[in-house]
Amino acid sequence: MSRAFADICFTPSVKAAQSLYGSREDNQGFELTDQKRDRLLDRDMEFIATRDSFYQATISENGWPYVQHRGGPEGFLKVLDAKTMVYADFSGNAQYLSVGNLFANDRVSLIMIDYARRRRLKIWGRVKIVHESEQPALIAQLESPAYQVNIERAIVITVEAVEWNCPQHITPRFTGKEIQTLMAEMQEENRQLKELVQQQQLQLKALQSGLAIT
Repeated sequence: MSRAFADICFTPSVKAAQSLYGSREDNQGFELTDQKRDRLLDRDMEFIATRDSFYQATISENGWPYVQHRGGPEGFLKVLDAKTMVYADFSGNAQYLSVGNLFANDRVSLIMIDYARRRRLKIWGRVKIVHESEQPALIAQLESPAYQVNIERAIVITVEAVEWNCPQHITPRFTGKEIQTLMAEMQEENRQLKELVQQQQLQLKALQSGLAIT
């Protein structure tokens, strides 16, 4: 449970909805817990380090939410410390919807999903946009030799709340890399089984030969 999550998300209208649909009492535990969860723990950092994508929500000046998929090489969303994350904002379609929203409202919400293992992490935070002219060392830190794309800016996120979400309704899906790993494990298991069968066949032939001589 996360008190910081409840402080942000349990607005009066949300509490009213919980009361209407009979879950208000169950959800009060989030508000009463001593676990504030406004910073990243080791398991959060380990999970983030293996992500190659996430979904990001921002809010426009006219009040409309905008959700965008952000992707890159594994670990492109980097943890600087327990309160700070950063990722490279790569060149895209030049509409700048998320960046424009963040100019007006620095609030952001992220969802990261491990489909294969049915795990989902939600993070709320506030954003600072950093350009290369301001902090060239930070931009250099975000570059990846294996992913040659233009970095337009860095998105630095100060973590305000963290919450692991229920895995219910997450359909397991696997990336090409994950499938290759599973196939390699199956092929190795198959190889070992074949070796075992061959050894047993040789032992059986030796036994049969010994019986024939007798």
